[in-house]
Amino acid sequence: MFAQTDDTIKVESTIVRVNVGVVDSTGRPVTSLDRGSFAVYEDGVKQDIARFDTVSAPFSVVMMLDMSGSTKSFRQNIQLSAARFLDALGPGDRVAVVEFYRKINLLNDFTTDRSLAMHSISVANGEGDTNLYKAVSFALDKLEKEGNRRKAIVVLTDGVDTEAQSADRKLLSSLAAEQLPNAIKADQNENLARILNRADKMGATVYPLALPTGDPARLADPTPLQISLFKAARERLKLVADRTGGTLSAINRLDDMATLYAKVAADLRTLYTIEYQPLNDRRDGKWREIKVQVGGGEYIARSRQGYFAR
Repeated sequence: MFAQTDDTIKVESTIVRVNVGVVDSTGRPVTSLDRGSFAVYEDGVKQDIARFDTVSAPFSVVMMLDMSGSTKSFRQNIQLSAARFLDALGPGDRVAVVEFYRKINLLNDFTTDRSLAMHSISVANGEGDTNLYKAVSFALDKLEKEGNRRKAIVVLTDGVDTEAQSADRKLLSSLAAEQLPNAIKADQNENLARILNRADKMGATVYPLALPTGDPARLADPTPLQISLFKAARERLKLVADRTGGTLSAINRLDDMATLYAKVAADLRTLYTIEYQPLNDRRDGKWREIKVQVGGGEYIARSRQGYFAR
């Protein structure tokens, strides 16, 4: 279950949007289904589908690039790999490019001009701290203005948010070494909870591409404190992906980055989108579980798991 905060942004509209990926028993995407193939349930109660988009409907995508100090040694890899992502998108997909480090900069607003987006990627630069969560919130601000278009965020990062890590370090500093491994609860960060509830509101799917510099298993001679800090950061990235219906892609080798970027773009082109107005219209702050069924059970659906009704 996910944490919630008292000041979570309230859902003004009762419409719930769900992006759904469908595969067959061999794992191959199924992209030719129609509205009648889908059934959506909230807390076990079947809902009426108000709107249905096929896999060909375009997306508005925010491409987020971590330009903090930890990525400085492989900027060329990032540029070449990000280009693969642009090449794999559909022609109607609109892309905004955001760089983040201690600052957050919009390098280009939403556009179908791939050369403009590629130029933004080529000039992305920065150093210093990582304002990851503020940058994701900024990306959601941009997506909010995209109306009824389908929405996604693709964020390349090591997952370490400087402000969150400072708070985690403060929490852990008073604990004994044996208490460190399970002391941080990834779902209890208030800034992250706000982001997740905003993503719920607009049905945005987030795909984190996790750089190896944030992998706790790859730290050089780490202390128990460092392992706990980086483990929490990686768990939060997974939480973002799971909650929004995306996938966390771990970049184990820099040579894999381009392939993983292209895989995310391909995944976007296999998503259906369903909207429904919940039969339970109470805004009581409780968790609502979403399940999507496809066909007669021969297919497997992947979507976000639910939302807090606020």
